[in-house]
Amino acid sequence: MNRRSTICRICSKATQGSTLIRILVAEHLPLVRRGLVASLNGEKDLRVIADVASGAYIVPAALELSPDAAVIDVDLPDVDGLTAAARLHEKAPGCKVLLLSSQPSPGQVRKAFAAHALGFLSIDVAPEHLADGIRRVAAGRKAVDSDLAIAALTSADNPLTPRELDVLRIAAQGAASKEIAAKLYLSVGTVRNHLSRIICKTGARNRGDAVRIAAEAGWL
Repeated sequence: MNRRSTICRICSKATQGSTLIRILVAEHLPLVRRGLVASLNGEKDLRVIADVASGAYIVPAALELSPDAAVIDVDLPDVDGLTAAARLHEKAPGCKVLLLSSQPSPGQVRKAFAAHALGFLSIDVAPEHLADGIRRVAAGRKAVDSDLAIAALTSADNPLTPRELDVLRIAAQGAASKEIAAKLYLSVGTVRNHLSRIICKTGARNRGDAVRIAAEAGWL
């Protein structure tokens, strides 16, 4: 199997008109990916020139084909969408990024902007709104759901210390206090104190709730 067939499916209708916006689609679910491709190709000024199923293939495809914009699912395998967006900004800055999420949150919006993405929308967005979002990011403008943008701007600053974040990241993997202590070279009592402060600062019910709150706020 050659590299191109593994990485991406190149659209047979090569774009020649300068008015067309050339798009790379990255989505790991085949039915969703095909739906995105079909929907975008239905727009007169949009053309999908490649689609990939893994985040690891985004930068190679972009370097080979020079798309104007990339539509990337946040939850991609191998390399997640946020990491891929940051790598695209570094390796192929001419390719503007619009991220899609099945569970959008203010924290994800903040992380998307930190990764230099210009767009962030729910994967359930109406096709016409997605098309308009792509046009906006291709032109260098932001495309974000207004409610999410407001929530991201007004969400509280991170109250956790770097050490508390270390503890919470490991706790998020399901580790018990003893395991967290071993990984961070701390005593079990110190870890429990950190977890108590984390729960208090986040207003959570327990450590699992604290993980959820911190993730949604974009602190993890």
